[in-house]
Amino acid sequence: MILPALVKHYENLAEKEMVSKPGWCSAKVSYQIELSSAGEVKGIISLKREEERGKKTVLTHQILPVPEMVTRSSGVSANFLCDNAKYLLGMSRENDAKNKKRAEECFQAAKGKHLSLLEGAKGKMAKAICLFFEKWDPVSAMECPEIRENWEEITDGGNLIFGMEGGYAQDDIEIKELWNNRKQEENEDIEGVCLVTGQRSEIARIHRGIKGVRGAQSSGAALVSFNASSFESYGKEQSYNAPVGKYAEYAYTTALNFLLSDREHSLQIGDTMVVFWAESGEKNYQDAFMECMDPPTDNQEELKYLFKKVQSGERIEIFGNELNPEQKFYVLGLSPNAARLSVRFFYENSFGKILNNISEHYRRMSLVKPNWETKEYLNVKEMLFETVNKKAKDKKPVSNMAAMTFRAILSGERYPARLYSDIMIRIRAEQEEGKLSWRKIAILKTYLIRNCNWTEGENYMGLNEESNDTAYVLGRLFAILEGIQAEANPGIQATIRDRYYNSACATPAAIFPVLIRLKNSHMKKLGREKESAKNYYEKLFSDIMWKIDGEEGFPKRLSLEEQGKFAIGYYHQRQKKYEKKEEK
Repeated sequence: MILPALVKHYENLAEKEMVSKPGWCSAKVSYQIELSSAGEVKGIISLKREEERGKKTVLTHQILPVPEMVTRSSGVSANFLCDNAKYLLGMSRENDAKNKKRAEECFQAAKGKHLSLLEGAKGKMAKAICLFFEKWDPVSAMECPEIRENWEEITDGGNLIFGMEGGYAQDDIEIKELWNNRKQEENEDIEGVCLVTGQRSEIARIHRGIKGVRGAQSSGAALVSFNASSFESYGKEQSYNAPVGKYAEYAYTTALNFLLSDREHSLQIGDTMVVFWAESGEKNYQDAFMECMDPPTDNQEELKYLFKKVQSGERIEIFGNELNPEQKFYVLGLSPNAARLSVRFFYENSFGKILNNISEHYRRMSLVKPNWETKEYLNVKEMLFETVNKKAKDKKPVSNMAAMTFRAILSGERYPARLYSDIMIRIRAEQEEGKLSWRKIAILKTYLIRNCNWTEGENYMGLNEESNDTAYVLGRLFAILEGIQAEANPGIQATIRDRYYNSACATPAAIFPVLIRLKNSHMKKLGREKESAKNYYEKLFSDIMWKIDGEEGFPKRLSLEEQGKFAIGYYHQRQKKYEKKEEK
């Protein structure tokens, strides 16, 4: 279903003239070779533009429509009208014999291709390009002052194009017609039924590379390819084993490259690049989805309003745009795999259902936070960041877990168990200032509600004083005992949390009797001036002890699931104490 969805998206984009037509592509172009009518190099024109990236201003390539470029992995294969300096000028930044020979081979390949394609052309632009290739000698290239002055720039690996009198060669009407006719004439005489369109057509032998996935080959990685005999069926080699027509191949690769190039509507989750689109091709749906999955930190009222509408079943509206909840929406996650791409996940559903699942996820994540915290929603990347060691050099989350967590949020399915276990590991390892991060607690809470059907946590952002869940109650008790110790010893540097938290959480029966004896000693230190505090803690302590099973007493061990409830109870009880006076 991935390829048909991408082909449909291509057709929507092509209708709006946002992507190139078959036989053409969009390429990053750095410089223009300005030619005279006699085919001489008149100048080198930079096509780079200034772009704001954060606080810096950088020069970036210009994206221009050019004749479809070849897929190169090795060997010599020239492009038409748009290529690097080795092909169009026969020049290489490296001056050793091997690279000079390679550059000469590249130039001869480009020369042959251009003279062949433009043979018989009568236009001024076409004739100038033919004269250039007939006259140009790479050996004496540095004698040309325009080349000598711009040598470092044009040999940096960027693409060059030809131009003349303010126009680009690829925009010349005659040249465009010659190129389109040549593409129609190309025929490998291998036909079959296209798996995407269901129609009989010429089958694409090699699929174009997909660019924009971090960690994959910068020149492009294949989504559909076969490179070993073990993958062949009935002798069908290369991509004939998965027959996709040339039109469908061009359409899906163009649409996917377009999506990956749109950084405003894509997300990097671990090693997975996530792209998304509506079947209708309307940008408003992408804007709304991006707002949900990567919420802003300053103005979150629009998102709250949207979720309120979704949960109540009312008309969906965001940024003044009304959205159709029945609109089909697609989310695709891709990760690098050598020269190919791996599909981490592909999810499709109605836009309204996806928004509802995201809304439910955030509702489960709801938690009373420290009063200095202004962030309302925790996005996926921030969730996953809580699973890694902050002191480690590599702070990337586990790849599979990252993709599975993202998909779980979209689909409303169960979260990966690894997410929960990694959070518990970090809680045990990090005991910073005797506090638990609200972010980790929010993740534990949403996991227990969704995966373990913890109904008691469903409706409580903060302390649930009615809960009789033993693990949750023990967490509260530990927080109270810590509070008593802190009240009796003002300014204490290390509390019972630093020494006993992990043991109390795992084996309560072995630790809590010790803590209660310590509590009795601490209570004796509270003099008359702290009588109110003493009474407050005595009441809290008795209310909590009443909830613990008198016959069983403290449990010998708590399961991993129960340890999560313990942590939530501890956090809730502490936050209840400080909710009115806590400062950052």
